[in-house]
Amino acid sequence: MEKVVERFISYARIDTQSGENSGTCPSTSKQLDLAKVLKEEMEEMGLTEVSLDDNGYLMATLPSNSQKQLPVLGLIAHMDTSPDMSSKNVNPQMVHNYDGKDIVLNKSKNIVLSPEDFPDLKKYSGLDLITTDGTTLLGADDKAGIAEILTALEYFINNPGIEHGRIRIGFTPDEEIGRGADKFDVDTFGADFAYTVDGGEEGELEYENFNAAMAVIEIEGRNVHPGTAKDKMINSIHLACEFNSMLPPQARPEHTEGYEGFFHLTDIKGDVEKSTVRYLIRDHDSKKFEEKKILLRNITGFINKKYGKKRIKLKIKDQYLNMRDKITDHFHIVELAEKAMKQAGIIPLVRPVRGGTDGARLSYIGLPCPNIFTGGHNYHGRFEFIPVRSMINAVNTIINIIKLIPESY
Repeated sequence: MEKVVERFISYARIDTQSGENSGTCPSTSKQLDLAKVLKEEMEEMGLTEVSLDDNGYLMATLPSNSQKQLPVLGLIAHMDTSPDMSSKNVNPQMVHNYDGKDIVLNKSKNIVLSPEDFPDLKKYSGLDLITTDGTTLLGADDKAGIAEILTALEYFINNPGIEHGRIRIGFTPDEEIGRGADKFDVDTFGADFAYTVDGGEEGELEYENFNAAMAVIEIEGRNVHPGTAKDKMINSIHLACEFNSMLPPQARPEHTEGYEGFFHLTDIKGDVEKSTVRYLIRDHDSKKFEEKKILLRNITGFINKKYGKKRIKLKIKDQYLNMRDKITDHFHIVELAEKAMKQAGIIPLVRPVRGGTDGARLSYIGLPCPNIFTGGHNYHGRFEFIPVRSMINAVNTIINIIKLIPESY
């Protein structure tokens, strides 16, 4: 317990926020600050083949001690934190024996983590929690995953008599901006299958995720003096609002759950003459995913026809696809994780990811890669927290997976 908590808190204090507007890899050089710390730590632990490339991809190996020809297991987590909120000066706070009531994160700013707003808190009454101080995110996504992987591997280093196969570790940059798999060398990594340790609450096991795309809409208006604007002015901001009004309001993130897809309006910027609108398009069902893209194209065509000129330009870029289609042929790795959780006394929560992981893209380039939990809640914001028990159970799940492989082959 002490080791996984110590690791996580030390990693959380290192600022690794990625940057969407950067063209470099990693997108921010500060991600390398954590990578260098982890490289040194892994070398000191006794892991082999420790390498950090110029793009910020960190890999290492725990060599097999088995006489059997076992499949190579990969364990993957990402080093960056969300660009949505600062990870500078993260100050994790320990709440011992949580009493089930409001947690004052920051008294001076009156920032409170309340079970009224976040009912999941009630499940952890009596347990130790790690929270933010209310001014930054925490970074359990995914520094908790890194801490859990290394703590699990340390168990085998300290217990060399326990049989295990070859284990490959991969820590990636820029997952939060959708680039974590861009320069991941699957052949060099050399695993037969892998798990990203990047999920949410205790027990989460995910092998389905959204199909994802981003839509960028550029709108050209026409500006004239408002006093003489009749039949002349075309306000691009109003066109943006008109476009948005033609999308089904029930297909917004705040109205969807489970397998339901959505259009997420992420930002709108502009003036009378020119506006830019961005949407995230998400759906688990590939047919419905394509229908959502068709709807955006149809709306674009309708408005352009209405105003007699191509006032709207639409660009849609696919980001990642549902890994379910690639995992189905390797379903034993999902069953292996379920068994490992049950051995740790955890009820597996097999559910679709309402987002994406590095594993989704890796599954499409030859590395089947479901996702298992870290234990965190409320990622990417000031109300993020993680129960210590959940971190310990994530470590135990990883240990059990590794132990089960020699028994299964």
